[in-house]
This record gives sequence, C-alpha cells and structure tokens, in this order.
Amino acid sequence: MNKSQTLIKILVVDDQPLIVEELCEFLESSGYRCVPCNSSSEAISAFVADPLIGLVLCDLHMPEMNGIELTQHLQKLAGKHRAFESILLTGRADKQDVIKALRIGIADYYQKPVDLNELLEGLQRQEASLRERHKSDQLGHLNQKLQNLAESIDDLYQDMESARRPPQSDYQPSSPQDSNEGTWQQIPTIFKQLSPRQLDVAKLVSKGQTNYQIACDLGITENTVKLYVSQVLRLTHMNNRTQLALALSPNAPSNHHRQTAY
Repeated sequence: MNKSQTLIKILVVDDQPLIVEELCEFLESSGYRCVPCNSSSEAISAFVADPLIGLVLCDLHMPEMNGIELTQHLQKLAGKHRAFESILLTGRADKQDVIKALRIGIADYYQKPVDLNELLEGLQRQEASLRERHKSDQLGHLNQKLQNLAESIDDLYQDMESARRPPQSDYQPSSPQDSNEGTWQQIPTIFKQLSPRQLDVAKLVSKGQTNYQIACDLGITENTVKLYVSQVLRLTHMNNRTQLALALSPNAPSNHHRQTAY
C-alpha cells in the first residue's frame, strides 16, 4: 500500500498501551488512520462517535469485555446500516474462542506476537471486502431510487392522461377495435379496486400482450409493467397471467368471474 491515506479508519483496542502504540505507529506508516483505545468502554464511545471506523483490531483477552463480546456489542450498535470488519489478536489460541469468534462473524484472528506484515495484508483484504460491501449497498440504494423515480414518472404520465381524457359519459369508441369497450363495464367486481393504470395493464395482459408490447403501448418501462402485473395479481388474488386473462375475457362466464375474484 502506498502512503496515501485511506478513508477507512482502524479502531485499535488493547488494554496494553504499548501494544496499541506500536500497532498504530506501524499502520499509520502504511497509510491507515488509527483510533487508539485501551479499554472496551473507550472503544465503544469511539466507534459511536466516528462513522469512518470500518475496521476493528482488538485483543481477545481484556477486562470489562473481551474481544468477542466487544465485537458483538459493536454489531448491535451498527445494526444493518453500518458495515465493519473485526480482527482479533490473541496471546492464547484457544480452539473454542476461535470457533465462537468465527461464528459471530469476526473476519480473522492473529496470534501474538503478531507478524506486522502479515497483519497488514489481512487488514488490506478486509478493507477490500468492506469496500465491495459499500459498493453493493450503494448500488442497491441507487436501484431503489431509480425504481421510485420510474414509478413517479409513470404516475405523472397517468395523471396527464386522465386530464386529457374526456368525461366518461361523453366517451365514444373511436374504432371497431374499441367497440367492445362497454364489455369492460362488466368485469368482476374485484377488478374495480384497481387504479386506471393497473386496469389498463390488466386489459392488455388479457389480450395476450407481452410486457414489452404493453410497455410500448402505454409508454412506460418493462420493469414498471412487471411491477403493475405483480400488483394486479396480488390485488385480484390471481395466480398467474393466464388466470388473469381468462377472468377478463369478454366471453368468460359470470360464474368464472366469481371464482377468480377470491
């Protein structure tokens, strides 16, 4: 690693100040920023106060809380919205401690006296893993924002279409293809809870159109069509598109409408 500093900070925790000092001096010379602590309570306060702490390097055997208990406490504080990786240092390699540490999600452990170069490589691996997790989280948030934006645009388009559409009482079919529009008035009652756009999608599904064709007809994205189809199936208690198409077919018997409405 070069000497340029990384944004991720390392929380270094050990009840022996000389060890903390030595570790911090080495890691800072390798480009990391360290937060030194000599107790678990001090480490908890530092972790809460500094959201840039993403790596925790702590001794296993300490007063107050040991390294495993400290990590578990930090995990509770972090919840699902703050990612960090923890590495243990131990002077005694107890098998049960190692198993417990791995079970709660501690990334790695090193035996004292620590090979500093080996430790540095381990920290670099965990930093890379942490950055990948951050990227995945950011992409997930971005995808959600894009979906929300698509839904908002579609709602706006729907409102514009409603404003342009003449009053229902004045509407006349514009072509023979639309001459059966009146049959939509006799759809099963359960479909009348749908929004105008949801009903538009349901009608096109009943005509056998694909998501791509529906998207082109309505001027929306395929993903938005999928979202509407999923909503329609859930609201009408239908199992699939075929059942939905049969329920909305103009030739479907009324008793079939009643069956598919529940």
